[in-house]
Amino acid sequence: MSNKEVKAALKSAREAIKNKEFKDALKHCKAVLKLEKNNYNAWVFIGLAASELEHTDQAQTAYKKAVELEPEQLLAWQVRWENGVVDLAKVWLQLIQVKEEEAVDKNELLQLLQQMTQLLSDCLNEEERDNETQQHLPKDEPKMIVACESMLSLYPNQSYPLEVLCSHYLKTGNILLSCNEGAVSCFSRLLDLAPNSGLGHLGLGTKALQEGRHALCLKRLSSSTGWCSLAEAQFKMQRYSDCAMSCSQGWFTLLYHYIPDAEKDPVLGALKGRAYLNKGQVDEALKVENLSPTELCLFLKAASQSPDCGEYYFFLGRLYWDMGEETRKDRSKAHTHLLKAAKLDPHLGCVFRYLGHYYRQVANDHSRSRGCYKKAFEMDNTDAESGAASVDLSMEQDDMDTALAILQSVIEKATPGSAKWAWMRRGLYYLKIGEYQQAVADLQAALRADPEDWVCWECLGEAYLNRRSFTAALKAFGKAHQLQPSSIYSVYQAAAIKQTLGKFREAVAEYLQITAQQDYVPALKGLGECQLSLAKCLMEDCRDKGAIELIQQAIQNLFRAVEMRPDMSCLWKLLGDACTAVGTVTPNSVQVLVPAPLAGLDPNTQSHTLNQAQTLKVGERCYARALKLMPEVPSLWNDLGLNYYRQSSLSSFTEDNLTSPSLLLEKAQQCLKKAIMMDSDNHSYWNALGVISMSKVILIRNVVAWTNLGTLYLKNGNIELAHKAFKIAQSLEPLYVNCWIGQALIAERVGSYDTMDLFRHTTELSTHMEGVKGYAYWVCSTLLDKSNRDSELYRYNIVQMNAISAAQVALSKYTERIQSDPDAFIMLGFLNEHLQLKRQALKAYKRAVDLLKSMSSTEELAFALGSYGRALCTFGQSEEAVRVYNSTPLQELSDLAGLALAYCRAGLIPESIKGEDWETHLSQTKSMYHSAFCLNSSMLKEPISESLLCLCALGLVHSDATLAAAALTELLKQGSASVNVTEQQCLLTCALLALQGNYSAVQREASRAVHSNPGNPSLWALLSRLVPQYYPKKANGGAMAGHVACLSSMTQGKRALLYSGVNQLASGRHSGEDSHRNALKTMQRAVLLCPDDPATWAGLMAACHTENTSCYLSGAAPSRQGLEQTLMSVVSEKGEIERPLAQALEGWVLKQAVTGLMLGGQLEQAEALCSQVLNVSPEHPAVMLSLRQVQCQRLLLAGRGTVLPDSVLEQLHNTVMLNPTNLGAWHWLAEVFRSQGLLVQAVMAYRQSLQLASQLGLHSSQVASLLRLALLALGNCMAGVPGNEWTDMIIEATTEVLKLGSSPMALLFQALLHYVTKMAARETRRLLERLAYAQDYPVTVAQVSSWYLLRHLHAKNDQELINNQASTISSITLNYRVLSVSAI
Repeated sequence: MSNKEVKAALKSAREAIKNKEFKDALKHCKAVLKLEKNNYNAWVFIGLAASELEHTDQAQTAYKKAVELEPEQLLAWQVRWENGVVDLAKVWLQLIQVKEEEAVDKNELLQLLQQMTQLLSDCLNEEERDNETQQHLPKDEPKMIVACESMLSLYPNQSYPLEVLCSHYLKTGNILLSCNEGAVSCFSRLLDLAPNSGLGHLGLGTKALQEGRHALCLKRLSSSTGWCSLAEAQFKMQRYSDCAMSCSQGWFTLLYHYIPDAEKDPVLGALKGRAYLNKGQVDEALKVENLSPTELCLFLKAASQSPDCGEYYFFLGRLYWDMGEETRKDRSKAHTHLLKAAKLDPHLGCVFRYLGHYYRQVANDHSRSRGCYKKAFEMDNTDAESGAASVDLSMEQDDMDTALAILQSVIEKATPGSAKWAWMRRGLYYLKIGEYQQAVADLQAALRADPEDWVCWECLGEAYLNRRSFTAALKAFGKAHQLQPSSIYSVYQAAAIKQTLGKFREAVAEYLQITAQQDYVPALKGLGECQLSLAKCLMEDCRDKGAIELIQQAIQNLFRAVEMRPDMSCLWKLLGDACTAVGTVTPNSVQVLVPAPLAGLDPNTQSHTLNQAQTLKVGERCYARALKLMPEVPSLWNDLGLNYYRQSSLSSFTEDNLTSPSLLLEKAQQCLKKAIMMDSDNHSYWNALGVISMSKVILIRNVVAWTNLGTLYLKNGNIELAHKAFKIAQSLEPLYVNCWIGQALIAERVGSYDTMDLFRHTTELSTHMEGVKGYAYWVCSTLLDKSNRDSELYRYNIVQMNAISAAQVALSKYTERIQSDPDAFIMLGFLNEHLQLKRQALKAYKRAVDLLKSMSSTEELAFALGSYGRALCTFGQSEEAVRVYNSTPLQELSDLAGLALAYCRAGLIPESIKGEDWETHLSQTKSMYHSAFCLNSSMLKEPISESLLCLCALGLVHSDATLAAAALTELLKQGSASVNVTEQQCLLTCALLALQGNYSAVQREASRAVHSNPGNPSLWALLSRLVPQYYPKKANGGAMAGHVACLSSMTQGKRALLYSGVNQLASGRHSGEDSHRNALKTMQRAVLLCPDDPATWAGLMAACHTENTSCYLSGAAPSRQGLEQTLMSVVSEKGEIERPLAQALEGWVLKQAVTGLMLGGQLEQAEALCSQVLNVSPEHPAVMLSLRQVQCQRLLLAGRGTVLPDSVLEQLHNTVMLNPTNLGAWHWLAEVFRSQGLLVQAVMAYRQSLQLASQLGLHSSQVASLLRLALLALGNCMAGVPGNEWTDMIIEATTEVLKLGSSPMALLFQALLHYVTKMAARETRRLLERLAYAQDYPVTVAQVSSWYLLRHLHAKNDQELINNQASTISSITLNYRVLSVSAI
């Protein structure tokens, strides 16, 4: 290529650069360089083209090559500088060196130096620099100083270089460093050359202020310009109070120096007051002591001359506000003037800001305060104080939407570097809710507005830390500490980050910096952890001595923390770790200085030096203390086990450690087993136990990825691929709940029967919100569908799996976390209704209604209101239920029926039947059904089972046994029925048998139904309910039936548990007989499962009474005294049943409480209790009866043989007559008559109770009355009272008892009658032997009959027979005891 071609190529390159075709330019230049490698222009063009293509390295290389080829040419120098400000100083210095070597003229060299200095100054004055420039500029500072010094050596009388340096020092803040002697010298030399230089005075004044020489500072900064600069510096240093003083001083200097007679003009006086307020009230630094009464007078004069000027009244009100609490609370001062200012000038936003202050701080009216702030901010959107206050109040009132809207509006309009308050508050909000990336962005924007705000730097550090950006967080906290050295929090967070990053030594240094100032527990904890980690690192290098020293320091620091917070388990754990760490080193090198209290010595003594064994023992105590605070942490058990292992490995013992190694190893093994039981997946626990080869293999599992892929397929409708993905996830991790939820959703979509079972499995794995709601939905749907009750699927999913209870528990957890889902609350209320949790159901429905009212779902709201009304009606709040039902559209039959029922229960019968005669309607219905069955009408070929059930129930209600039997007979003819109908048939049959007086058949019918349907828990519960009422002899069987119902179904089991407890009470099973299965234990479980059921609390009260009675009979002290009144009040509070039943239950509970107090000899308390109840219910006959019983008991105990007057006996008889259906009252009256010797009256009372029991159909009461009558007669016979009527009475009563059923007591009474009348007869011996040797009779009956049998043999004087019988009776008694122990 010729020279002409080179020029043509260079020209083409220049044209390509001009047309911005930089790649073509590079091609032309490279063609030139192939022949001329040192072509200057080609290298310059390559640098320019590469720079435009952002190939920075290539451009720098090209420019550097061009400069080396022709250093005297300025083109490469200039272009290189234009494309890299960073190399500015270096480039100019190289250029100056080239000129010096060429021995150019000094004027030309001076011109280059001035240009370099000016360019450096301009670069330093640029406000927007990139990060690289900021990092490299400080490195060029020495070169700039050298350049300025060179210029001064040439022109010593010129102040320009010194001014450039001083300006640089002031702008970079280097003057604040007291050690910067160069800056001080620069300012001093500048003042020597130019005594009036403002830069020199400002620099030395700032330094004097930094050093605390205030007099010199005032001298240097005496002009207004100085005050302004000083105030600006103080403001950037966040010394707001000093800044305000400087601003005020500068304002007053200008005001009084340049405006004559300012004090005489009230308007100027008001301006002066305004200067006080605007410049003196930063961060409320200047208070009333800075304001003289003159300022108040100036404002008053100005306001009087200009009464229409709202601004003057505002400043007057603001002045009153700043004068203190008294003027703030005085409405005639601050509040009145601010209101007047608002009326005069409604567009003055600052007035509303201070009104907001008043309503917020004084009136405590946050709503009005928020309105004032909002209006002030709307008038002036630059009013940061009003906007911030409005946002803060909105957040305090949980109105986050409004707060975020305000912040968003401000941020959208804000320019870069402004609206700091809005950015910071939104950043803190995002930090609070966990959106850390957005929080970082907002806090960075806030820092652009004020880079010197150390609080904002700390918040930014928190955001970085939560985002796991440790390096960025470390820098942020470091900047915060630099701005605010007294902030401990930033130092602590920086140390904690360094600890997390493994920089333990640096973390220790910063922790020590904190602990040197104060005992900060987190810092002491972190310091101990770092020192312990460093000690372990030294131990790995076998540097035991240094490790022991660090361990000793860690123990000292951790003990300081424990002294302040002994309730923190982690501190005790760390202390245990520090003490146990000495177990890995040589015993001879362990001498640890431990505080005396930690070593178990006198706290007043000094620290003690412990050896290895003693230190390990201290670690054991520390772990024990940690476990006492947190016993369920497996790592603590593991650490304690390792400590025991370290102790056992010591070869010798000291006098402080006398435990054998084998025992220590056993303890270590037990501790490690405990840890493995809590966390069996931790392989380190297995290794510590000695099974090193059995550590679990950890596989790489992509279960989450497969689950997410399945979810994506499912969302796109690809069911088959979704199923395969979920199946692979299940094979990888069978316990991962999300893949099971995916399979359940697939089953739900395709309509599989396994849907509910899959959802149930998800709830068993873990509590996942989607799985819980899906399972609850399917359980409720299945319960609502009454057509599938006989299916195997229903029995398995609902009955056998206890679906209702499981779904209720899971859904309760769901609603605790998600409280805005009305569907979940509706389902929870429905499940609570099925579990008879009425109060919880009511709360759930109410919450659902409250949520739906704020939505637009009318149908769901109507459904929720209907359910809510039903729950209210069930709970007994009928009037409220009526109101709720009336708020529904009443388009559903269930709502209409519920409203009618609510009216009926509220006593509003006319409203419930809408004008119809209810009794007439019932009579017509009864006659219609009765006629249909009697005439066997051909209109109905096959009667409907539901109609037959209703007719039978109607006959039972009206005690019409004929109608009930006819309907039941027709119902049984229909053959097999559904499960529900079978239960209802059994219940009606038992009720009919009880109505007919065939009590033994009641139990047989229920047993037959159970044997026919053994898988039906409702029938087991019914059997358990009927046995104690109609056949108490089989109470043990009834208790077992209730137990079976509990195991079969938790829903039925809750009620059956109560029935089981009643059976145990009926059989007399107390803790003395069976410490595990007794009435008290059962009733306690019933109360735990059904805390809102008053019947369970009444049963618990009866069980406690039984236990106390058993203690009295055995001669032991009762342990459950004083519970009567407490349980009685609980039963009254839990009254969720119908009012008549509630009154009967409350009366029984009162009777039980009084009986318990009387049994304990607390007659005065019993009488006081009755009197207290009578004050509330004076016409309550049961309470009056209890009171009379207590009073009678007190009279009888006042003296033995006390004869009650006839008037008292008459009063007692009248009281019993007020309770004609109370069988216990008649028995008590009979006993009173017997104690007074009035045997005829006693017999009449017993006969009255017998007649009453027959009328009421109470089988057990009839037996009790007959036995009591027989016992009364037997006592008279044995006492030798003349007359055959007592003998006949015994025979009559016992015969009637045996007709009702077998009775060992009746047989005993007959045997004793034979003993009294025919002692020596063979029949007497036969009767007594049958009772004494029987295996299934009560122990009491056997013992009494044995006693009288021995007396019978003694009367015959047959010693050999007596001995034989005595040994036989002893063996029988022993057998009874063995059987009792076996039962236990």
